[in-house]
Amino acid sequence: MNSFVVNEKLEATIAVNVTVTADALGVELEDGRTLTVPLLWYPRLWYATPEERSGWRFIARGRGIHWEAIDEDICVGHLLAGFRSGESQTSLNKWLDARQSKSTVEKKTAAARKKKPTVRQKRAS
Repeated sequence: MNSFVVNEKLEATIAVNVTVTADALGVELEDGRTLTVPLLWYPRLWYATPEERSGWRFIARGRGIHWEAIDEDICVGHLLAGFRSGESQTSLNKWLDARQSKSTVEKKTAAARKKKPTVRQKRAS
């Protein structure tokens, strides 16, 4: 079988369900197979919160999986072929820095909301 046929079959692979645990990504395929890979293969998923990990949706009619909150896309055919994330360390570090900055701002905003507002006294007319 030539590589074109193999690539064509990989690209035609359709996912029907996704499970993400603290340490693994599981993808159920239309043909009944289930792929499970270490979450470390996809650093953005590794650093994501459980809520972010559960926020996936299919793209390209089940040929890909997208996580909006962490800007991660995984091609099912690439997963089947054993490809890990191709993101560079530089790109990952920028993403982590931006994530940290966003988290700091959110924490400060939440702390400010918890403070009770001061009540202004009415002036006597």
